[in-house]
Amino acid sequence: MPNKSDHIISRLNALGKEKAPFLFVFDFLCGKPIIIKLKDVDNEAVLYSVNGATNALGHNFGDKKLSFNVRAVRKSRYREAFDIVQQHIRHGDSFLLNLTFPSLIESNFGLRDIFYASKAKYKLWVKDGFVVFSPETFVRTKSNIISSFPMKGTIDADVPEAEEKLLSSEKELAEHYTIVDLIRNDLSMVSKNVRVERFRHIEEINTNRGNLLQMSSKVSGDLAEGWQENLGAILMKMLPAGSISGAPKKKTIEIIKKTEKYDRGYYTGVFGVFDGENIDSGVMIRFVEKTDSGLIYKSGGGITARSNPEEEYDELVQKVYVPI
Repeated sequence: MPNKSDHIISRLNALGKEKAPFLFVFDFLCGKPIIIKLKDVDNEAVLYSVNGATNALGHNFGDKKLSFNVRAVRKSRYREAFDIVQQHIRHGDSFLLNLTFPSLIESNFGLRDIFYASKAKYKLWVKDGFVVFSPETFVRTKSNIISSFPMKGTIDADVPEAEEKLLSSEKELAEHYTIVDLIRNDLSMVSKNVRVERFRHIEEINTNRGNLLQMSSKVSGDLAEGWQENLGAILMKMLPAGSISGAPKKKTIEIIKKTEKYDRGYYTGVFGVFDGENIDSGVMIRFVEKTDSGLIYKSGGGITARSNPEEEYDELVQKVYVPI
């Protein structure tokens, strides 16, 4: 009996073989995929921007300025989950786990407003659902080369000697090595000659709450000729993204589900565009969702054996921002 994953793979493979441009959106656990040919995307329901490729036409804010207030998850709730994660790490169940939580926010901007106001490589708005404005690439292809750009390590850019502190942190180094190794393993399932082309480079992000420095690497592999006909299998083998789950992936996802105790939904899923020849996709971090209780912002960070709960909680709060 074919399962849902088989159906997704078949649909994506067929579109790849047809070389039909399409938009794809996968939730964290790949249970509610959205796959739409670009010619069929309804601009009143979905807006996307993928490194400048967009269906967005523009937006007039007038004199309206963004207001953004945050009520973060309780520190006691975070600490309870952090301690459980540390127990699993000590038992060897996980080496790195991305722990996340939702925070309530109040804003004078709606989701569509935030889409247009934010500046990011990967932006997506789904009407009455969510908006994402992500700096992190999932996978990108060029000809027959596939590359992934795992992002791990964040610091307030205004901290004295911020870049040096980020690069010299033993915790951040261990976390980055772990995620780069995980991405190398993921890419090796779908490509050959996997290599780290760039290790730990720093990018600065401007936000409504100040500037941040974030650390990334680039890992690449060689795809077989005609890989587009196998596009579905390539994507599904690599999901969920390693940078927002952890290592080892399968066991870590089990711990995430029982520790976070909320539905990530599309947060930390991936979305992107296939243009008929290549794919470009982002990890859905920096995420605002509309709920019955109002707007919530989902954020988090990687936990290792070296993690400090106060610093990790501060990072979760620090990541509640809009890049402007």
